[in-house]
Amino acid sequence: MPKTILITGCSSGIGKALADSFTEIGCQVIATARDVKSMQELKLIGCDVQELDINNEKSVERLVEYIKDRYGALDILINNAGISAMGPIAEIPKSVVRQQFETNVVSQIYLTQRCLPLLLRTPTAQVVNIGSVSGILTTPFAGAYCASKSAFHAISEAMRMELLPLGIHVFTVQPGAIISNFGHNSAKGIDSWLLDNSLYTSIKQSIFDRAHASQNDATDTKVFADKLIRSLNQRSGTTIKIGKGSRYLALMARWLPEKLRHQLLSRRFGLNDLTRSLPPTVSNEGGNQ
Repeated sequence: MPKTILITGCSSGIGKALADSFTEIGCQVIATARDVKSMQELKLIGCDVQELDINNEKSVERLVEYIKDRYGALDILINNAGISAMGPIAEIPKSVVRQQFETNVVSQIYLTQRCLPLLLRTPTAQVVNIGSVSGILTTPFAGAYCASKSAFHAISEAMRMELLPLGIHVFTVQPGAIISNFGHNSAKGIDSWLLDNSLYTSIKQSIFDRAHASQNDATDTKVFADKLIRSLNQRSGTTIKIGKGSRYLALMARWLPEKLRHQLLSRRFGLNDLTRSLPPTVSNEGGNQ
């Protein structure tokens, strides 16, 4: 009997590639995204495409009830949906920070909780949490995103210890640079809240450069998906690193002295060119709005 796999964030990138690769090997994939139309290619190859707004509890509950009625159980849950937004911590709006934590951490917990009864019906169930090397190595202008992924890694580790006695194996995936819309999506809101009186106006381009940094010579999503599936089948480790820089950057975070690491990253993302200026007017919301 084919494995039933729920994957979130399948409109593009990693989620879409995983849905495609799991379908290729005969699995029944339930591919989800907020916009069902974005998954038409997956529907054509046999995926069961379903609408899911991971931040909407009713949307989550509808999906889980649908899976229960149609499939009865889940073999694998892949928590892949996530968002990112770039900007200096001194000015990024708190609403943007909150949204990243809500999507990248809190909503992942809720979906997993709701799927547990379905996973417990399968003796070899797996939960696969897609984190990021950014959760290991903090970089300028990505502080909120890095923090959300670091938090998700911690949640995943706790989940692993708590669910193993119940027969559910939890994996934390820490991708490096993977070809996706990550850079474009990360840069979307910068112009809307980084105003002309920003402390960082003189190096604004460096913020955009950080948003697009992960797309430089990035790993193909198909290569990523196939490697991940092999790793899950082999169960060679509970923390899986795939993609350009995933191992190198993790080693840099662990072994490079903090002062040197900060000097390198500051130079890489233009902070050495930043000059002091009068502070902007800050709203009660936080950040320039």
